This record gives sequence, structure tokens and C-alpha cells, in this order.
Amino acid sequence: MSRVDGIGPMAPAARSPARSPARGAGFAVPSGRAPAAKGPAAAAETAELALGGMLALQEAESGSVRDRAARRRAQEMLEELAKLQRALLAERPDAAALHRLAELAADVPDAADPGLRQAVADVALRARVELARHEIITSA
Repeated sequence: MSRVDGIGPMAPAARSPARSPARGAGFAVPSGRAPAAKGPAAAAETAELALGGMLALQEAESGSVRDRAARRRAQEMLEELAKLQRALLAERPDAAALHRLAELAADVPDAADPGLRQAVADVALRARVELARHEIITSA
């Protein structure tokens, strides 16, 4: 049995007399490919592979990140709608709340979860209806 001492170049493995290269034992680099180059080119290739792996991991986690962003945006829109409702009940329209609501409704993140996506879309629609009632145009 072999022992791993650390990371580094591979040392040639000791071959037992029972196994010969003809029977498939050992490791060999395919003859059509040259061994990996050392130096800046190898470092750049390794960095590129690491970056690709990090991007794949980030993409896998992006669903939960998108859900959090969409949930946060919907909560902010609901808070602005509540402020606007209180202002209208007090008969003093709040222009700042309307403009903040317009900013929030203009760029709504898309959630990964279908149920959350529908709920956020409903809140955004309600915000746009309220903005239309007050004649504030949004780009959405």
C-alpha cells in the first residue's frame, strides 16, 4: 500500500515483480500529450481552473442569493406601501415614499423559488398600480 506524504511531483512507484507494465499497472502520461509546462503558463492555467470552480460554486449558490434579494426587495416595497397608506389616511401625500416605491418597483430581482417569484411579482404589481394611481411612471 502507498502512503501520501504531501502535495508535489509524483515519484516513480516501486513495482512488484507480479505486476508488469504490460498488465496495466502504474501511471503513464499519454504519448500524444506533453507533460504540463511549469512556470507562468502553468500558474495561469491553474488560476483559470480555480476561477472556473469558484464560478460554478457561486452559480450553484445563486438561487438562494437571488431568493434573499427578491424577498428583501418585496419587503422594502411593502414597507413603502405601508408608509404611503399611512400618509394617505392622514391626508398628506408622501412624495418621498412614492419616489422610493418607484425606484424599488423599477428593478425587481427574479427569485429562483417559483412561489416566492409569484409573491414578489404580486407585490411589484401592487406597487405599480399604486404608482399609476398617483401618476408616477415606472420603466417596468
